[in-house]
Amino acid sequence: MILREDSPLTGRHVQLEPLSLDHVHQLVVAANEDRTSYGWTLVPHTVAGMSTYVSNLLADAEAGRVVPFAQRRLSDLRVVGCTRFMEIRYWTNGEFPDEVEIGGTWLAASAQRTPINTEAKLLLLGQAFDAWEVRRVAICTDARNTQSREAIVRLGATLEGILRNHRPSVAPDETGRLRNSALYSIIDSEWPAIRSKLRERLAE
Repeated sequence: MILREDSPLTGRHVQLEPLSLDHVHQLVVAANEDRTSYGWTLVPHTVAGMSTYVSNLLADAEAGRVVPFAQRRLSDLRVVGCTRFMEIRYWTNGEFPDEVEIGGTWLAASAQRTPINTEAKLLLLGQAFDAWEVRRVAICTDARNTQSREAIVRLGATLEGILRNHRPSVAPDETGRLRNSALYSIIDSEWPAIRSKLRERLAE
């Protein structure tokens, strides 16, 4: 089953737009602001590399494996990163999935530690729980990525454990090696309280 999201998800700070090749050049600009925080995330820095990255995500989208977005900062309309739904799982053979993972997220340095990431997660979680009525949203990161793990905890997600040799590492000099992933989740019964807290945080 192929899951699509053809309309943008829009908040006050960020708009999540269905990813396209039209975003490539702006994504390259965003990726090259300051690359010091990309040690745990695949963020191509050339037009050729970003074109391949986006094309691969679009192919995965056509195959029903991901739903990818570009993140546009609304204050200046600049594209400042990517994110996506992935690991889309159906247990009940319904129209929409029962579980999704939010991942593949990166932001330009100027968009980090701003309301953009919080609001983007609120939009994605709202799409998953309120529109698709999933039962569970997973969020994974390299177990060594302290900054990402702290951000996931601030969302209200629960650590379920460390998955060993879970995915290929994208850390420098680790080509061909596997990483351990810290696995977090939010379930449907937790979502109303988490939604309220994220909205309160954005209103501060």
